[in-house]
Amino acid sequence: MFAQPETWVAIAFVILMALFAWLGVHRTVLKALDHRAQRIKAELDDAKRLKDEAAKLLADYQARRASAEREAQEIITNARAEAERIAAEAKTRMEDFVVRRTKTAENKIAMAEAQALADVRAAAAEAAIAAASTALSQSVKGSVADDLLAKGIAEVKAKLN
Repeated sequence: MFAQPETWVAIAFVILMALFAWLGVHRTVLKALDHRAQRIKAELDDAKRLKDEAAKLLADYQARRASAEREAQEIITNARAEAERIAAEAKTRMEDFVVRRTKTAENKIAMAEAQALADVRAAAAEAAIAAASTALSQSVKGSVADDLLAKGIAEVKAKLN
């Protein structure tokens, strides 16, 4: 039995374990393992805390983004409404301007027609007066002719003007 190498390996192993037990190596190993477990646990706790903080930050940024998108949408909606209002106002102003210009042009045309009619009447009256004075002066002579001529001219002027 002592001639086999496995026996001597087993004896050396038992002696080594007894030496380790007497020196307290098992306590040192257990203490090192406990410290490592605590360190790993602390790292896991830190990781969990960081993960929770990151989740809160993500939620905060998502809320901010959603708020910013809503604000942008409101700004766009308000800008479109304002543009439509301005366009409608401009259209109304343009229509009013066209109506005013049309009325002004119609008034000018009516005034020009009235002036032309007055000019034609005046020219007709002058022509009638000239014709009447010529006709009367040739057919009637003397003071009677002058009186008739003056009356006729006054009458024609009154009727034509």
